[in-house]
Amino acid sequence: MAQWIIDDSHSLIQFTVRHMMISKVRGRFDRFSGTITADEQNPANSSVYVQIEAASINTRDARRDGHLTSPDFLDVAHYPHITFVSKRIEVLDESRGRMVGDLTIRGVTHEVTLDVEYNGQARSPWGTVSAGFHASTTINRKDWGLTWNMALETGGVLVGDEVEIDIEVELIRQEEQPTETVEATAAS
Repeated sequence: MAQWIIDDSHSLIQFTVRHMMISKVRGRFDRFSGTITADEQNPANSSVYVQIEAASINTRDARRDGHLTSPDFLDVAHYPHITFVSKRIEVLDESRGRMVGDLTIRGVTHEVTLDVEYNGQARSPWGTVSAGFHASTTINRKDWGLTWNMALETGGVLVGDEVEIDIEVELIRQEEQPTETVEATAAS
């Protein structure tokens, strides 16, 4: 089993939601981390853990971001993290699969299914090995208690219920250190 971590400087977790029934607002989370234990011979045996800092939400509007971090939405004072923990991985072919896992927002956990595309591996000029993936899903925000909304006088509501999630992730393989090096470091 190989250990990988998310390279957050080359990764993106973004979302899209309807605004006033007529347009879409896009946003992202700027701070997140994750670890992946990968079985390259049998990817279905792999596992994923991702932690997102809820307060790092960024929709390019400070007032809106302030509202999204308030108790009306993410309530970051009480729930500082959003987490995803994989439960199973289904391999469809060499480059496509599905990842089923538990998504926790505001202390509420529901199972979600991500459609995943494997984009391959490459060795960087610094000798590290990276792997690239794209994942996407759509959730209903109300399932996680994100129910705040306003009726519009023209009909409809201010914020749509469906949230499209789109993830681009680059992972860096963590090379195992020889046992004697680890023991020598621990003794220092």
